[in-house]
Amino acid sequence: MAKKKITVLTGAGVSAESGISTFRDNGGLWDNYDPQVVASIEGWRHDPGMLLDFYNLRRAQLKDVSPNAAHRAIAALEEEYDVTVVTQNVDNLHERAGSTRIIHLHGELTKVRPERGVYDNGSFSEQEVFDIGYSAIHLGDKAPNGSQLRPHIVWFGEAVPKIEDAIERVIRADILLIVGTSLQVYPAAGLYRYAKDSAPIYLIDPQDIPLRDPRITHIRAVATEGMEIFKKILENK
Repeated sequence: MAKKKITVLTGAGVSAESGISTFRDNGGLWDNYDPQVVASIEGWRHDPGMLLDFYNLRRAQLKDVSPNAAHRAIAALEEEYDVTVVTQNVDNLHERAGSTRIIHLHGELTKVRPERGVYDNGSFSEQEVFDIGYSAIHLGDKAPNGSQLRPHIVWFGEAVPKIEDAIERVIRADILLIVGTSLQVYPAAGLYRYAKDSAPIYLIDPQDIPLRDPRITHIRAVATEGMEIFKKILENK
């Protein structure tokens, strides 16, 4: 018998308990940096050195944190379900927790690619992307094609290349689980709308999320606590 499919959409809240600063909560990274500078393609064009320094710091921070119980609980779902994680996070904590099918909508912090792709439109191929672990990159560090290396991050003002893959996974899901995202950043915020009518949607977040969809069960808890509640819901189905 085929396993039921669970698609898990995660945001910054799933990694917050690991000690990774979130952008939008009080005390988050937005308080110290202007997102229109450090998270936009215009910011890169204006001051690439500053952005490289910013993401070098984030990469160094990632090296010193570990997956938390929520990451591990999501990975453990694979024992009984066909699970795809669609994450807005650029960290690698889902991988380190053991999840095996992950779609990174906004890129990956430990990877880089050429500033200019091999195509005339400036796009890139996955073959151009490579992992640097937790190393720093600086102005003057070149890709094989001779252009400046840049973080493999999807910034404001850029397309989200993997959104179609994410939509397909949401459409196919028997259960949609949303963990730790305020559903404010599009296009990811609209993914839940693609869930089929028969698929229940569980939203784990301690904040009030103004969604009026009768399919949604809101579990008002932080990610680690909410995953324990979700596990019990599955056991009782």
